[in-house]
Amino acid sequence: MESQMMVRIDLDLKAKVNTIAKSEGKSISEVVRELLEDYVRDRDIGLYIDDLWKRIGAKMSSRGFGPEDITRAIQEARAKR
Repeated sequence: MESQMMVRIDLDLKAKVNTIAKSEGKSISEVVRELLEDYVRDRDIGLYIDDLWKRIGAKMSSRGFGPEDITRAIQEARAKR
């Protein structure tokens, strides 16, 4: 479900946003939606942690590490305590 939001901005800013959006083939609404999605994503700790785990997993996989390597590293670290 979608909802509308009214936002008051300076006329010059609106004109600049409109010009840039048109040059990118977007509407002002699309630009604002993208900005709000980025804003929430950057500040939502749950999303941040999920994204961090995905990036860590991708980096580990690209270096040839798998789940068994991580389990072994955790066990070794705990054994050193």
